[in-house]
Amino acid sequence: MTAGVTAHARIVARADGRGGTALPVLDGDGPLALRRTRGSGDEARVMVVGAMSGPLGGDRFALDARVEECARLRVGSAAATIALPGQAKGDARYDVRLDVADGAELCWLPEQLISARNSDLRVTTRAEVGAGARLVLREEQVLGRTGEQSGRLVSRLTVRVAGRTVLDQQLSCGPGAPGGWDGPAVLAGHRSVGQLVVVRPEFADRPVAAGMLGECAALVPLPGPAVLVSAVAPDALTLRRLLDGALTSLDRSNEPHRT
Repeated sequence: MTAGVTAHARIVARADGRGGTALPVLDGDGPLALRRTRGSGDEARVMVVGAMSGPLGGDRFALDARVEECARLRVGSAAATIALPGQAKGDARYDVRLDVADGAELCWLPEQLISARNSDLRVTTRAEVGAGARLVLREEQVLGRTGEQSGRLVSRLTVRVAGRTVLDQQLSCGPGAPGGWDGPAVLAGHRSVGQLVVVRPEFADRPVAAGMLGECAALVPLPGPAVLVSAVAPDALTLRRLLDGALTSLDRSNEPHRT
């Protein structure tokens, strides 16, 4: 039996003492290559570059990012991640662990995850956010490439703020998933689904009200200084527009009022 690929990438961002952010650890192997790109102000930026296809069946990927006190980091990816069937038996796994210290800031903005036909992928994302830290976390899943059925996709997202769990949700889609995942109470026939989690200390003093953002997106305040935006859409482009629009609205609504 052909074994899957195992890969582990690590990022550590640290304030450099000169008003910027250093990256003392930027280490990726196999299909998880990390590249530092031009930052902005005191923010460091990293791009995840897929050096190989995958994840394929049997693969085990892990990516850890830690942002230390007073550091700012933005992480994106060069292209969409495509889950594909592989020669190895069993599902593929992709585990992401994020740690944002008190006074630090992380923007986690990867491109879409596409679940191709006959693939089987389990994704877990866990974020530990310190008191006074700031986080923008976006996840987008697309069920099948153009004209094809989705593979099996299980995605779990957990966010803890100051040691308190504010979000722990799981979505299962595709063949073998529990019945109803494509029904009106979940995806309602849409093929793109996404989440946006925003943690900001100012939400504690200026909480954001729950509400619908059009017909296919909703904003829900979470315990503590955090909000969740969930959206579904017929395609990846529409989904991105919904989530980007929600983030822009949050930025505007939480600006301090001037008299």
